[in-house]
Amino acid sequence: MNEQIDSVDKLEAVIGKRPPVVDLKVIDHLDETALRWLAASPLAFVTTGDAREIAITLAGGAPGFATGDRETLRLPLATIDDPALLRPGAAFASLFLAPGIGETLRINGTVTAIDADTALVRVEECYGHCAKALIRSDFWSAGRLDDAPATATGFVDAGRFLALATIDDNGHADLSPKGDPAGCMTRMDGAALWFADRPGNRRTDSFRNLIAQPRMAGALLIPGSMQIVILRGEALLTSDAAARERFTVRDKAPLLAVRIAEPGLELRASPALERAALWPAGEKAEGIDPARMFTAHVKLNKDKGLTARLGGLVMSIPGLMQKGLDSDYKNNLY
Repeated sequence: MNEQIDSVDKLEAVIGKRPPVVDLKVIDHLDETALRWLAASPLAFVTTGDAREIAITLAGGAPGFATGDRETLRLPLATIDDPALLRPGAAFASLFLAPGIGETLRINGTVTAIDADTALVRVEECYGHCAKALIRSDFWSAGRLDDAPATATGFVDAGRFLALATIDDNGHADLSPKGDPAGCMTRMDGAALWFADRPGNRRTDSFRNLIAQPRMAGALLIPGSMQIVILRGEALLTSDAAARERFTVRDKAPLLAVRIAEPGLELRASPALERAALWPAGEKAEGIDPARMFTAHVKLNKDKGLTARLGGLVMSIPGLMQKGLDSDYKNNLY
């Protein structure tokens, strides 16, 4: 394939260098804003793995099903679709959703123990992710959907939201949200599955991981459906124009596309989605202010360098973070 992206230098030549400021919102513990998010969240995507394998599952229940304190996240095994995946010592990544909120909460770390039917996770990273994936997928505007495609390949072509799980060559896991309109999120081309990259927060952890080692897993959703497709395979990144142009939306082609040559596809029901009862969406979660959380995390970041100090000063300006988010979501969605 032409234009394969197989190095970080090639990746940055296509999508630009990773801005240092994106790391400032990452903290190493659960602060008060993250704990409020957990208390409002009925659903999480969960990734576990090590240097040899990676897997993804869903966890869900009534808002607040997952709890925690500063250093530890607690997930009851009964809320997890595949509880056996959470083994002590496994790398862990998660993505928590709150009703009506476009942004997501990401908590990464390591499974330390199974205690009284609860998985204990040592928190190593905690940060918020931008809302673009959920906006593009119309995630919270869906109603209950009981007639989703009955085959895995049909579901792929109708999919609108993908939680992409990757792991680096040191065994650190990452979980990244992807969203697009139906037909532009994922699509089959013969035996291969394709999806595109859209503008996001430019951390590019998942793509850096895939360059280091190509194994991935994913959970694909059609918002409104209680079915999911779990996909597994090896990914290849490309900037090939023909591959990218098939994913054009609003006259904008993505900068790169991802190909999974012969993915394993498993269409199945998700009890976690049923318990979470996301659709139709009820009232917007109260007490969740993503812009304020981003600002709080920058202030809590242990980096005390010049970039961090300047970032903290800028974000202290009332309303500036929210204005920046609103502008980005409006002008840089694709």
